[in-house]
Amino acid sequence: MFERYTERARRVIFFARYEASQLDAAAIETEHLLLGLLREEPVLAAMAALDAVRKRVERVLVRGEKTGVERDMPLSHESKRVLAYGAEESERLRHRNISGQHLALGLLREPDTLGPAC
Repeated sequence: MFERYTERARRVIFFARYEASQLDAAAIETEHLLLGLLREEPVLAAMAALDAVRKRVERVLVRGEKTGVERDMPLSHESKRVLAYGAEESERLRHRNISGQHLALGLLREPDTLGPAC
């Protein structure tokens, strides 16, 4: 599934999974993708106050049960759409790979996320 993703885009998803596990989430939500993106893309992080975004995400998301980091964690439907939007943006721009910037564009296209608000 992630063959076309650049190493940095894969790390965005890795960090999103980490953020979700730290917040005891049942699935990787778009807000976790946003936090993962801000961790991996320094230009975007410089434009947004990472701590402020993190606090806003923590206020919005409901914590689940404590679970281990090693368990499988699915992507939410919204997160799957963000990844699909990122792939569409890559194709629209005629880029061979999907990068963190494409994922950022995908986040902006998803209406039910904090991405545009941050």
